[in-house]
Amino acid sequence: MTDNLFDRLADLFRSPGPVNWRLAREIAESSAGNVEPVDPWLDEEYRDLAATAVRYVDAASPLDPVTAAVSPRILDRRGWASAAADGLAYLAEPLAAKFGAEGPAPEMVQMLAPALIGLQVGGMVGALSHRIMGGFDVGLPPARPERPFYLVPNIEEFAGKHDLDRRQVRLWVAMHETTHVAAMAEPWVREHAVKSMSAFVASLEVDEEAMTTRLEMLQDPEAMQRLVEGGPAMPPLLAARGGAEQLEDVRTLMSIAEGYAEFLVDRCVGNLIPQAAALREAVDRRRAEPAPGEQMLAQMMGLELDHARYRLGTTFCQEVARRWGDEAVHRLWESPATLPRSGDLEDPVAWAARALL
Repeated sequence: MTDNLFDRLADLFRSPGPVNWRLAREIAESSAGNVEPVDPWLDEEYRDLAATAVRYVDAASPLDPVTAAVSPRILDRRGWASAAADGLAYLAEPLAAKFGAEGPAPEMVQMLAPALIGLQVGGMVGALSHRIMGGFDVGLPPARPERPFYLVPNIEEFAGKHDLDRRQVRLWVAMHETTHVAAMAEPWVREHAVKSMSAFVASLEVDEEAMTTRLEMLQDPEAMQRLVEGGPAMPPLLAARGGAEQLEDVRTLMSIAEGYAEFLVDRCVGNLIPQAAALREAVDRRRAEPAPGEQMLAQMMGLELDHARYRLGTTFCQEVARRWGDEAVHRLWESPATLPRSGDLEDPVAWAARALL
């Protein structure tokens, strides 16, 4: 955080509400860094590739890409961070309700909890702004249909770091983002995801020791900086007392969305992305690396995104296509009854016995 932001913290802490969204946005923007304008020609290229991806998904998939066809947001890190915090309200605001009259120093908890949650949400969003390439990359389902977005500096940096053809990477990202947006725009898919996440959040309980530690950190600027940046490993602020099944449902859904996007890349634009194998390997390596934003999510609510499962979603779709054909893969999005369960990712035969017969 900048010194100027620290100087304004006393004022920011006074913002009303169960979550201090004003503080969350300020922290997110400060962590994201300065504005990085996207060159007009690059903006136009992303829009062209996004439109191309919409046409391919519309032609090859039962998903309706009408939401994805809306003009995409071509963003820099700060542009995304300034708007992204509010999208986590469906998770953050129920968390705020956990900080009631029980636990350590209840009056102090109720006074500082909105700022603490805002601080951690803002820090998490700011950290993610340096990593994600689009909505498909966040790892959490959206609470409502969202426009596709492309976080240009991260996409370009990823392509350069791994010596990949930039236009191929942009098209790969556009296919993944379009598929993700179209899938999450399906009312039953989004309802299933949000319901599962809400059930997981409902199972969380405040860890009193972790809460006390964080309250003490709010009184020390250096400690607060560590809190915003993720700092050293800390126990989760809230710990799950159940909810494992619901969390697995969300992880499975996100894995299937990723695997289905890979399936469409192969079927629709495989010939346009000759570096696809190298690109996927680079994505897998990147996801295996610790990500500060994801670590902060784990520290806040014990939620591990488990990106390793994304590869299971890809192999599942490949195996279903090999055994029963492409039409069987498309049936994933038919209804809640055909959506794979957690164990199905490693046992597509079990899924087929339930969904195809």
